[in-house]
Amino acid sequence: MFVRLKKTLEGLLYDNTIEEEHYRKIRQKSSSGSAITVGLVAAVGGFLYGYDTGLINDLLEMTYVEKNISSNGINFNVHERALLTAVLSLGTFVGALVAPILSDRYGRKFSIVLSSAIIFNIGNILQVSASEVNLMCIGRAVSGLSVGILSAIVPLYQAEASPKWVRGSIVYTYQWAITWGLLIASAICQGTRKLTNSGSYRVPIGLQFVWSLCLCIGMFFLPESPRFYVQKNDIQKALDSLTKLRRLPHDDTDLIEELVEIKANYDYELSFGKTTILDCFRSGGARHKQTLRIITGIGVHAFQQCSGINFIFYYGVNFFASSGMKNFYLMSFVTYLVNTVFTIPGLILVDIIGRRKLLIGGGIGMAFCNFIIAIIGVTVKHNEINSIISISFSCGFIACFASSWGGAVWAIASDIYGISIRQKAIAITAATNWLVNFVFAYITPYLIDTGKHTAALGNRIFFIWGGLNTLGVIFVYFMVYETKGLKLEEVDYMYQNCANSRVSTKFKSGKL
Repeated sequence: MFVRLKKTLEGLLYDNTIEEEHYRKIRQKSSSGSAITVGLVAAVGGFLYGYDTGLINDLLEMTYVEKNISSNGINFNVHERALLTAVLSLGTFVGALVAPILSDRYGRKFSIVLSSAIIFNIGNILQVSASEVNLMCIGRAVSGLSVGILSAIVPLYQAEASPKWVRGSIVYTYQWAITWGLLIASAICQGTRKLTNSGSYRVPIGLQFVWSLCLCIGMFFLPESPRFYVQKNDIQKALDSLTKLRRLPHDDTDLIEELVEIKANYDYELSFGKTTILDCFRSGGARHKQTLRIITGIGVHAFQQCSGINFIFYYGVNFFASSGMKNFYLMSFVTYLVNTVFTIPGLILVDIIGRRKLLIGGGIGMAFCNFIIAIIGVTVKHNEINSIISISFSCGFIACFASSWGGAVWAIASDIYGISIRQKAIAITAATNWLVNFVFAYITPYLIDTGKHTAALGNRIFFIWGGLNTLGVIFVYFMVYETKGLKLEEVDYMYQNCANSRVSTKFKSGKL
């Protein structure tokens, strides 16, 4: 099945009608299969996040968990629900900021293994052992630290290991893995939720040991990023890594040319002096329009997280249950399934129509669906009709998100920074993702629940999501430059020569 999937992706991602002859020859010699393998294995880091996120949505509604872990022995109050859900994101925020310290010093590969094998499993042990809220929160925070590190390193590793014609799709697999994690967590919880013992939550949590082990074993067979070795001035290891990734002999002229370009670009950036975290926010040297670039990365990540998607995935079961739906667990599973299936079109289209068009089109569809849900919620009083329409357009919203903002944001953020600051900048943008995630995960119960100190917005919260989707589309139109088909070393040249984001779509890749 894995081999068949890999061949299918290779066939879909090739477009021999738009490439220059020079790169067609490279493509004939260099299979994208290696890059796809790297992408799928490393993307298991996204699966860990998706699975842990999917768990909390279901666990908080399990009868045994409510009676034995909540403070009142009946159900979780608003504060407990908010804290248990959001504390993972707080850990991921810290983890993303820590990532450059590990990745730039010890390498992308080692950092991924360390994070998944040790840090994640410490958090998981605490979660499995938990029998009250505080220990569960501590465990989720520690696991979040690992997930945050992975979120800042995995897309970077995927981008640095991939050839330009499939880079966007390879990075998109990180998001696809998240959707699989959500889906499988929901399916497993469906099978354990009726258990009347601690196995109801300890079995699905304990399975995370298996997922982290899969990532660790897979990473041992993958090469380190050649760009990391270039940063360490170890050209021989960089050549060995590139040879494995491109499946070309050491003396191949195209392989050597690619390595020379990477090295020359890094030396050029380094000639202006060593970089610090502050250089992520200021232009200079080989960092043209750097302030614009970091704002772009921060902006797309922020708008992704305040799109409303996590409202459904964090609180979907609770929201569907409060809406009077009987099969609310099944409905939650359906939303995860839609998310997984509709990530595939985005994975294909990101390197065909490009990042800009995908984000703009998807954002318009998301805004439309959210506004419809909100309008129906305040105008239609018949609960059954209201529920049917809300669920239908919720699935429409998820489909639009999955095929655009879900993965294209990670692709953009991993494309637009120079090698000397790339890991630091991606860490900042990923940390923004988790910070906004934490804020909305924490405040959402207070916005939708009824009772004291809550806003009780109900369906009206979708007006907020729709408005933020609209702002996101406007942001992309004016701020996001198109990086489809460009080598990472060409992106700075594109920023230097394109007056604005609208004309960036006309910039063509060429030999530097």
